[in-house]
Amino acid sequence: MQALLSLILSWLVINTGLPAADTIPQVAFVSSAKMAEVRYQRLQPSRPDQADFEAARAKPPDSFEDVYAIYDAPGGTIYLSEGWRADSPVDVSVLVHELVHHLQHAAGLDYACPAAREKLAYQAQERWLNLFETSLVEEFELDAMTLLLRTKCMH
Repeated sequence: MQALLSLILSWLVINTGLPAADTIPQVAFVSSAKMAEVRYQRLQPSRPDQADFEAARAKPPDSFEDVYAIYDAPGGTIYLSEGWRADSPVDVSVLVHELVHHLQHAAGLDYACPAAREKLAYQAQERWLNLFETSLVEEFELDAMTLLLRTKCMH
């Protein structure tokens, strides 16, 4: 895994203009339940009402079904689903996406909102998929309008 991470990080530095990082993130393979838990923890920074948080965690919204991976910046860890495969260009594209976030974090880049940092990650993921003659539309049903909505600050 370390060789793959190093290769992708080098590819990203060359193809995105992001500076190289001094560190390589840890990778953890987790269940979809753990992925939802990590995601909820990120969305609940202060957890003002623990009962509401626990109730929401027990029944994740449908929008979390398309969470394939998560980058946990404070922990320096990328969480990938248990079924992730290094021999799948589509699965590796998910890692590419999260490694962009690692490089962004390592560089200390600031964005107007969390969605804004997604633009470069999706662009890199698309470029990776294009190397294998596929795309975000074909593999994830992410068309230009969906990407625009996912990468715009709505405040």
